[in-house]
Amino acid sequence: MPKKKQPERKLDAIDTSNVRGLSAEVLEQPITETLELNYMPYAMSVIVSRAIPEIDGFKPSHRKLLYTMYQMKLLTGSRTKSANIVGQTMKLNPHGDAAIYDTMVRLSRGYGALLHPFVDSKGNFGKVYSRDMAWAAPRYTEAKLDPVCAEFFRDIDQDTVDFVDNYDGSMQEPTLLPTTFPNVLVAANQGIAVGMASNLCGFNLGEVCDAAIAHLDNPDCDLLDILKAPDFPTGGELLYDGAELAEIYRTGRGSFKVRAKWRYEKEGNLIEIYEIPYTTTAEAIMDKVAELIKAGKIKEIADMRDETDLSGLKLTIDLKRGTDPEKLMQKLFRTTPLQDSFGCNFNILIAGMPKVMGVKEILDEWCAWRSESVRRRVYHAMKKKQEKLHLLKGLKKILLDIDKAIKIVRETEEDAEVIPNLMIGFGIDRIQAEYVAEIKLRNINKEYILKRTAEVDELEREIADLQATVNDPKRIQGIIKDELRAVKEKYAAPRRTTLLYSHEAEAVAEEESAPDYPVHVFLSQGGYLKKITPQSLRMSGEQKYKEGDGLFLTWEGSNNDELLVFTDAQQCYKTRLSDFDDCKASLLGDYLPAKLGMDEGEQAVWACSPGDYSAHLLFFFENGKAARVELAGYQTQTRRKKLTGAYSDKSRLVSAYLLTEDREMAVISTEGRCMVFHTASLSPKSTRGTQGVNVMTLKPKYRVERALPLEETSIQNAARYRARSLPVAGALLKEEDRGEEQMTLL
Repeated sequence: MPKKKQPERKLDAIDTSNVRGLSAEVLEQPITETLELNYMPYAMSVIVSRAIPEIDGFKPSHRKLLYTMYQMKLLTGSRTKSANIVGQTMKLNPHGDAAIYDTMVRLSRGYGALLHPFVDSKGNFGKVYSRDMAWAAPRYTEAKLDPVCAEFFRDIDQDTVDFVDNYDGSMQEPTLLPTTFPNVLVAANQGIAVGMASNLCGFNLGEVCDAAIAHLDNPDCDLLDILKAPDFPTGGELLYDGAELAEIYRTGRGSFKVRAKWRYEKEGNLIEIYEIPYTTTAEAIMDKVAELIKAGKIKEIADMRDETDLSGLKLTIDLKRGTDPEKLMQKLFRTTPLQDSFGCNFNILIAGMPKVMGVKEILDEWCAWRSESVRRRVYHAMKKKQEKLHLLKGLKKILLDIDKAIKIVRETEEDAEVIPNLMIGFGIDRIQAEYVAEIKLRNINKEYILKRTAEVDELEREIADLQATVNDPKRIQGIIKDELRAVKEKYAAPRRTTLLYSHEAEAVAEEESAPDYPVHVFLSQGGYLKKITPQSLRMSGEQKYKEGDGLFLTWEGSNNDELLVFTDAQQCYKTRLSDFDDCKASLLGDYLPAKLGMDEGEQAVWACSPGDYSAHLLFFFENGKAARVELAGYQTQTRRKKLTGAYSDKSRLVSAYLLTEDREMAVISTEGRCMVFHTASLSPKSTRGTQGVNVMTLKPKYRVERALPLEETSIQNAARYRARSLPVAGALLKEEDRGEEQMTLL
């Protein structure tokens, strides 16, 4: 039988009539009112006074600590015990000594959580990249303010910011610190409040200063061109995605990937990891790798150990024989915290209200706030000078009759009447009269008074200039920009996190290596590539091409060889021949723009197999220049799919060659001239985008048509065309040296 439905009980109030020792009457209160009266004040306190940073880049705990250290004269003085600082900070921060010391540790140079630490520390402060390395107690460590903190306190006593009473009203503290640069973008910050959180990544100080100056000059400037990407004190590589970063810069929300830096030591067959993502720790990486080894998912590692020492972080991985280090690292990037994401949430308190903002909006707010701080500083200086001028004008009136002033003082019987009598006698106000009355007896001589009153004209000019500054936002912006340039010059440091420019870091396939065997490679003028085995080539007939297409390049290689494909957009696509299917001569082959995912309209113009990257590339351009580039410049640890800036874009590429040894090259122009030179005369460059050097002088309407090895030409009398020095115009080709037309680039 179904159970009888029980009547619903109302829980608006608790019936306590049968509970011994409690009153039978309980006040009813809606849950919404309980939350509003009891929970909301706590939530707002956490949001406004604890967890979310403000426009100066500090949380209240940071600000209280740094201001206390400033008051202790630790900006210029020597270090003191951390316990002393913690004790003094408790006058402003009533949250206990452990919380204060934890804050100091995070801001310290020893801990390394900030690009520009605020605390110059001595002793064991732990490490941001270690979960288990505990910092020493405050009685063992010492600290002072780092020199960069001078930029926070330079204007603190010039009415640039408001001061409020501390929690017990015994002293005052600043509501904000008048930072001379956008510290909110430089200092990484993280906070978890109630119902919201904040996670700000750090940016390079020099780039932030440049971005702020550019923003002041043009609020609509493209910040992504100046502020390249976030920067982290732990270094690593940031996988650059322009669309992702643009969204973060616009909205203040999003994420990007950061991976570890590593190197392969061939001698010991081991991998050394020396920089890891900011969001993880060495112990977390070790634990995850150990877990994967135990589960049998990684079999290539013989041993892994933490060799971190005073010189810095180092995780060492011993490899088993035959392991491909690059493939292993790609697998570790996918499965361990060696590659991690940083989630951005640029939530900042603006006038006491939390607000998620993009980089442009943050700079807007900072520039507006800084402009007001500078205006207040200039106004404060102007008021001081006006007060001094006011006193000197009173003194100037005394100059008219010093004896009269002395007589007034001597003939006044009561001390309280001296000031009123001076005011009446000279027509000055009380402040001026007080100043005159306090002048020492030795200073009432005419010389002293004349010297002081001579300052009046200079003061009036200075006051007029300060007043003009107060009233002119452009002049205030000029002051801010000058300060930003000075900060950049003094404190800027190179980027620690390098940028990995690629649409994606292409993962190496987890399958076993492809079989290696000899192949013949054929590239057509139209961009079709065929990979044919020797057996298939012997059995095949004539090569098939599209109508109007034909053979452009051919060479012998191995199936596992790398392939570099250069395009007319100055880009280089990297792949392997094993990624292409074996083909027959009767087929067209793979169309490279489609196979490699080239940009729309992009065409392949040349290709080669780089081997061990010890050779050089030789580029010839229409404008008569030739560039010899080290092939090592195209080698990367990670298997990046595409390299931008593969060669110079100043002139069209007409020929390219893989130079394994020096040889003589013939360069022919559209005028019919030819010059021959030895490649040893060209110095190799490591920069891929080098413009090269002039090898052939051209008349305005002519250009280089082709370049090819001398032995591949029909030139009979090479001495006629050889260059004694570069550049040369070359000699006109004789009929017997012309031969058949040679093939040029697409």
